[in-house]
Amino acid sequence: LRPAGRKSRDTLAGRTSLEAFDRGMWESEEDDDPPPAGAEFPAASGERAPVSRIIVIEDADHLGTRRQPYLRRMMESESATARFMFTARAPSRIIDALRSRTLHIRIPGVEPDRMEATLAGVAARERLEPVAGLVGDMIHVSSGNLRKALFMFELLARTGRLDDRGSVHRLVAASTLQAGRLMVEMALRGRVIEWRWQELRGRKKKVQTGALAELDKMMTEQALDADDIISQLHRVLTSGRLMLAPALQLDMLDSLARCDVRLRRSIHPRIQFERFLHETAAAGIRHGMALT
Repeated sequence: LRPAGRKSRDTLAGRTSLEAFDRGMWESEEDDDPPPAGAEFPAASGERAPVSRIIVIEDADHLGTRRQPYLRRMMESESATARFMFTARAPSRIIDALRSRTLHIRIPGVEPDRMEATLAGVAARERLEPVAGLVGDMIHVSSGNLRKALFMFELLARTGRLDDRGSVHRLVAASTLQAGRLMVEMALRGRVIEWRWQELRGRKKKVQTGALAELDKMMTEQALDADDIISQLHRVLTSGRLMLAPALQLDMLDSLARCDVRLRRSIHPRIQFERFLHETAAAGIRHGMALT
């Protein structure tokens, strides 16, 4: 595609690539507005072009093994004038091809006292009066992530819910995927594959409703890949909300670990997750949570 016509030498791919974003993409005139710094720093001839773009990718560890190779190709081939910054909670989930090209900087979580002082300062400057205990709940939910706490504080302030302490719980419940917890609960009760008749457009249709149906929703409607589902299931098993017995929790974590290993050698993740659900149902029967 040539936006300027067939006889032009530039293409749409060339205009939209990172190489197009350099300091010489526009010709400046003498009567134009001066740059913010007062004058542009001219690049010396023969030297490397200075960095003109900084691209920040948040939660890079949640991109998955399918998206990260595309990011690697873009880093290698697109631009020498751009720099990439990744934020990650679990750097080990980033592929080696990206980790070997980056400088690792570990930033510890913010202390609760410092987070409380920061949120109190924001409330004082914005003249906000949150209900007692609300700030502490946000600090607990944020787990040392100051950005998350500030975003949550701003959201509750804009919606006028600072006077209700339960708003934090409702916000977390509404913004957290519950499909993984529901899938595990169904599997523990032996409801891996279930069918029921449902009326659609005046006709009855047999619809799948068990734990396997929740897995299909996660993979199709929510477009989660295998790594995302593994991460969500691990969070469900270790969060403590299911109130699992230690022996049952150990069996399920062991089964999830074996499922994660099998996913590395398989091109059909649904089959491996279905096996994990059946192993979970068997563990539920052994520990008295499901009836045969």
